[in-house]
Amino acid sequence: MDVALVTGASSGIGLAIAARLVEMGYDVYGYARDHEKSDFRHDRYTAVECDVTDTRVLLDRTEELLRSTGSLKILVNNAGVGFFGPHATMAPDRIERMVRTNLIAPMVLTRATLRHLEESRGYVVNIASTAALIPGSFGAAYGATKAGLHQFGQALFSEVRKSGARVVTLYPDMTRTSFYDEADFEPGEDPGAHITPECVADAVAQAVDQREGTVITQIVLRPQRTQVARKARKGPPRMKKD
Repeated sequence: MDVALVTGASSGIGLAIAARLVEMGYDVYGYARDHEKSDFRHDRYTAVECDVTDTRVLLDRTEELLRSTGSLKILVNNAGVGFFGPHATMAPDRIERMVRTNLIAPMVLTRATLRHLEESRGYVVNIASTAALIPGSFGAAYGATKAGLHQFGQALFSEVRKSGARVVTLYPDMTRTSFYDEADFEPGEDPGAHITPECVADAVAQAVDQREGTVITQIVLRPQRTQVARKARKGPPRMKKD
């Protein structure tokens, strides 16, 4: 049975991707700091407690997983965090957290699993954001981390394509998840004005189900319309997800 690893798998996009891969027949391991709020259960799904920003823990958990499974077909680097507001007032610890979660962790985890992915002719799937492609005010640091993930994915594919490994980067626009729970804005309720986690999961399923020799390297997911709902400010604008 092919094995998949998904980070940030306790909710939102990560959970939807994990469930979709289970549906496709993969044995899925989901990394997250806290799985208590997730009620997803399946014989082919294993929840693993792991803070991806703790490099030692991340490497130890991954070494244990690879020793146990002996192989890996799909790695989905999904875990991410975002804080938004004027860069002049952005707390340094928030900048560091975004860099560690959104960029350092995917690069470290990919390195730790790359030999297995090359052997299986498998997939590295990076969940970036349209913020990597379209600069936006009040998200300079967040956009920079996602742009870094974009560049990492494109360069990595050039390195590993001869081995048969594939690298895919997805760029979802505003997706209706708990990412916006503590922000002062969120996607509009109009179904045509936001992406759903299931849409992203479907795109991942499409990307990893191509014939040998064909690679979908980039997928951009955008809603038909733009609609942002503003919420009452309760403090510095921020966004987060596991």
